[in-house]
Amino acid sequence: MARICAITGKRPSKGHIINRKGQSKKSGGIGTHVTSKTPRKFRPNLQRIRIKMPNGGTKRVLVAVKAIKAGLVQKA
Repeated sequence: MARICAITGKRPSKGHIINRKGQSKKSGGIGTHVTSKTPRKFRPNLQRIRIKMPNGGTKRVLVAVKAIKAGLVQKA
């Protein structure tokens, strides 16, 4: 099952962990420099919950916590 929110369509996105080395200019150095960029993923906080469907039934789906907090879904 893909890690995609059934309500908002949120999905994992790509990014980097950026490592910097050196002393900052603010504290008297010549500035920090990027030494490496490691790939990483930003995953949405998905929960598997039972929701009420418009036709009156219930269904178990993956929903982002942001959608639950915003009241976009009605828990069964």
